[in-house]
Parts: sequence; structure tokens; C-alpha cells
Amino acid sequence: MTVLRSFRSFDLAARLLMINQFGINLGFYMLMPYLAGYLAGPLGLAAWAVGLVLGVRNFSQQGMFLIGGTLADRLGYKPLIVAGCLLRTGGFALLAFATSLPWVLIASAATGFAGALFNPAVRAYLAADTGERRVEAFAVFNIFYQAGILAGPLVGLALMFLDFRVTAAAAAVVFAVLTVAQLFALPARREQKAAEHTSVLQDWRAVAANRRFLLFSLTMIGSYVLSFQVYLALPLQAEYLAGAHAQVLVSALFVVSGVVAVAGQLRITGWFRAHWGTGRSLAVGMAILAAAFLPLLVIPGPGRFGVPAAIVALLLSTAVLAVGTAAVFPFEMDTVVSLADGKLVATHYGFYNTIVGVGILAGNLATGAVVGAARAAGADWAVWAGLGLIGAVAAVTLYRLDRSQPEQAAGEGVPGIRGEPVSPIRR
Repeated sequence: MTVLRSFRSFDLAARLLMINQFGINLGFYMLMPYLAGYLAGPLGLAAWAVGLVLGVRNFSQQGMFLIGGTLADRLGYKPLIVAGCLLRTGGFALLAFATSLPWVLIASAATGFAGALFNPAVRAYLAADTGERRVEAFAVFNIFYQAGILAGPLVGLALMFLDFRVTAAAAAVVFAVLTVAQLFALPARREQKAAEHTSVLQDWRAVAANRRFLLFSLTMIGSYVLSFQVYLALPLQAEYLAGAHAQVLVSALFVVSGVVAVAGQLRITGWFRAHWGTGRSLAVGMAILAAAFLPLLVIPGPGRFGVPAAIVALLLSTAVLAVGTAAVFPFEMDTVVSLADGKLVATHYGFYNTIVGVGILAGNLATGAVVGAARAAGADWAVWAGLGLIGAVAAVTLYRLDRSQPEQAAGEGVPGIRGEPVSPIRR
């Protein structure tokens, strides 16, 4: 099935959420890659202040996902989606006019908290709306997601030739349009099984007591740490290999990653689902993420086979990493719903995002330190071996978690990560 046909097969709410996600990433990535340069350049902020602004933005999103998910389960999904888009509209608009550190911090915190509001709500709404087709829905959703990441920096780069403030204003307009669209076109929906007579702390304790969910969340940190290397270790490798021309090579990395995701997502999801089902697809996808670093382990630098071979290895690793990410994402999103047993789904998504967010922070700090130390010691291969080992451990853990799930009788709906092979996505 083509992307367009699959997209059209869903109802209005699901299609709107997919388009909404493209717009969210378009507006976000047309601005955020250039924020640090603007803060340090035209605004003249010190390096510590730039780091503070970016850190506040990240914490106000990653640290508040649980709040956003809880509010979505209690107030309904649509209000949180609309509120998040509206808040990000205001945040980006403020960035267009802010000239002092306090106002920049307020704008940055607003843009981050906006993501914490709408991200869990969007995923919970899409899962509830598409029911048994949610794996396919999340596959199409990821195509729109990746397309926004691919298009955003290109649009932003074109606007940056005019001025950063023009870019910020344009991003605010994108989110303003999304706000209006969600407000008037998205049907209202809330979690049918939300526990209205329990306290927030009781809801959080219920999620925290779900041991299989916690183990799955901790294991999936490995997936996010590996996937995030397209923003960290791989660009650092491009800088090492290309020097003054590194920006061209970094751009090529993102183009390769985006094209693989957009062009191959449905085929990858359909093939995996037909052969392995949810649990084993996650384990195999994680193994692919681990294997993505093998080309760089074999050719860690230009010394062995020259710069061209090292660049080819880097691009190959990027492509395989994109395949692994595309393989994992739909089944990952589906598993969160299964492990939640259809209850407090947005809260589970918020809890999940918080856990992996903390893991990403720790993983990035460790990766950055190892990259520098390994390069200084002339052992570049150690970085890629370490990342591959993280993926291998996570893949084995996912496989064992899937194997430990008792077989369920048809129609019992026992939560777990096991998914029996079903018919592939309609072609």
C-alpha cells in the first residue's frame, strides 16, 4: 500500500493528527537548529547562558511529560493538543522579539512545556482512534514525523538568509495554524477508562507498579540512545572526517536518515509485522540499531582505507540506523498501549517519555565523554563498539521479555509485548 492510500484509509481525526505532527516538526526544526547560533551571535549571550537556555527548553519538555500525560487522561486529549500548540505559538512569537536573557528563558521554557502537553496526548489519541490498526497508524505517523524533521531545517535555512526573527515568526505562524486546525476540526476525545475518582498520585503509583512497563521503558533507553547518535556521534564523526566541509556531510546524514524513513517506513513495518509480530520485531529492530555501528567499527577513521571509505562507512551506518529506528517506532508505540492495558494511556506515554528522556541525557553525556577520550587515545573503534554493545544488550532483554510473556488465549487481551504474526499492511 502506498503512503497516500494508507493515509486516506484512516478517519479524519487520525489524518489530522498525522498532518499536525508534520507541522509540529516543520515549525520546530525550522527554528531550533539555529537558536544557539542566534543566541551567541546577534544577541551576544555568553556560552553559559546559551547552555542554560537550551537546558531549560529540554528540561521543560522532558521533565514535564508525565504532567502532560496525566492532564490529557483527566481533561481529554484535544484540550492538551490545542493548549500545547497555542503555547508553542506564543513561545516562538516571543523568541522573535526577546532581546534579554530572562525573556529568552521564558520563551524557551514555554516552547518546551508545550511539547510536554501535546506529545503524550497526540500518541494516546492516535492509539485510541485507530484501535487494532494502531501499528500501521504509527508507521504512517512516523513518515509525517520524519518528513517534518527533513523539511524543517531546509525551510529554516532559507528564512535565515532574511533574519532569525523572521524564522521565529514563521514558526509561530505554523503553530498558530495548527492551533486553529485542531481547535475546529479535531473531534473531542478522552480516555474512556480514565480513573476519574482517583488522585493523581494514585494514578502515578499505578503506572509505577506496572513492572513489565517499567522494564520495557528502561530497556528502550538503549533504542533512544542509539537513534540519537544521528545528532551527536555521527555529526562529530563527520566533523572529524570532513573538516571545513563538515556541514555538507552532516546535511547528507540527515537527508539519508529522512529519506530512508519516509520512503521505507510502510514496507519495513509491513515486513516485520508479517514475519515476527510486535515483541520479536522490537528485538530484531534493536539488533539492527546495534548492527548500524559495525561499518564504523570496521572503518573508524581515514587511517585504514582513506577518507572516501570512511565517509561511505558513515553514510552506511546512518542508513542502517534509520532502518532500525523505522522498524522499532510503530511497535514501540503499540507496546506502551498494550502494557497500559488501555488504562491511563497518556499517563503511561508521559511516564515512558520521562524515563527515556533521562536516559538520553545520561547516554549523551557518556557518549560525548567517550568520543573525546577514545579519539585522544587513538581508539576511535571503542565508541562504536560500546554503542553496539548497548544495542545488543537491549535486544537480548527485549527478546527475553517477549519470551517471558505467557501465551494468551484468543480474545483475552492480556497485556504484554508479545504480538503474534498477523497479516501484513495492506498493499
